[in-house]
Amino acid sequence: MPDFGRQWRGLAAALVVPPLLTAVLTTFNERLNLSSQVLIYLVALVAIARVCGMVPALVAAIWAAMLLDYYFISPIHTFRIAVANDVIAFLAFLIVAVTVASVVEYSGKQFRRATRAAAEAAQLEAADRMRTALLNAVSHDLRAPLAAALASVDTLRDPRFELSEDERGELLGAAHTSLGRLSRLVEDLLDMSRLQSGALKPRLEAVSVDEVIPRALDDVPAAAGRVTYAASPGGVPPALADGALLERVVANLVGNAAKHTSSRIELTASGVHAGFGTAVSRKTGDTDATDATDDTDGSSREPGDKVEIRVIDHGPGIPATDHERVFRPFQRLGDHDNTAGVGLGLALARGLVEAMGGELRPEATPGGGLTMVVAVPARAAAGPAKEAVR
Repeated sequence: MPDFGRQWRGLAAALVVPPLLTAVLTTFNERLNLSSQVLIYLVALVAIARVCGMVPALVAAIWAAMLLDYYFISPIHTFRIAVANDVIAFLAFLIVAVTVASVVEYSGKQFRRATRAAAEAAQLEAADRMRTALLNAVSHDLRAPLAAALASVDTLRDPRFELSEDERGELLGAAHTSLGRLSRLVEDLLDMSRLQSGALKPRLEAVSVDEVIPRALDDVPAAAGRVTYAASPGGVPPALADGALLERVVANLVGNAAKHTSSRIELTASGVHAGFGTAVSRKTGDTDATDATDDTDGSSREPGDKVEIRVIDHGPGIPATDHERVFRPFQRLGDHDNTAGVGLGLALARGLVEAMGGELRPEATPGGGLTMVVAVPARAAAGPAKEAVR
């Protein structure tokens, strides 16, 4: 459709520009000779060919040739040409006009092809970098848990080993842990692939944040005893989100904080009024919760209101210059070993949030640390909130 519209606009220009140019040239007819008039028409035809394409340029060339003959070649106001030199000039004008239009159209096509080729090359280069990073990650992060699980199973099956029940239980636990880690890594890779291909479609509905967060915390046993979340009645409106994806996002963020810090981890939830910049907030372990909106019962929200979930740690944090870098796939900023996965957690979390129409952004925690803010659209108000401490 863009090319079709361009053709029609070009034909309109081809029909309008030559008469307008003729009107201007007739005003200065006594000051310009035929050669100057021909050159001015040629400039207009080059511009039409460059902007509108070959077909409009040919139409403009024929139209300009007729006007040139009728108004500027003797005898004037006829389509006859009396002088041989004028015949040569007229024919030269037609030949040059068609040639110039062809050359300009060809160069434009070559430029567009070169632009597409450059874009495709950039995509291939990005895909190649992604493949290289994936292979590097797979070479250890997927093979390591698989090798550990196989080693445990082989030991259990080897009749040469006389194992006690405790030893068997320990080996089975190691195999289970390794296979669970392998399953999560493969799931992250598949979800990232689906996100990048546009195949992952979230199911948006009204979701209670006070129900999602406790389930997400249950998925992160490594953070048990370090995470606190509390909400008071009447506070946070439901989010317009996919409950399963939102749960996974929160679990990823809490798990990431637990891996990289030994500090306590706090979760807060708040309904943010986009129109007036106010919020209904229920904060972790905070007995002095605040209601700054006019609709303190959370019964309604204007379009554009959001629900914000904050995952707050008090560790070393990261420099502001690296805030966006941590969301790149296969980045493991600050890792000191290769046990933290393939570096897809934050990239996947941001992709899932954006697929739900929200945003995920990092902020510095006052006093030190990192805060991850999940903001998704809000729906109608939630009922009385539950309290959960993990």
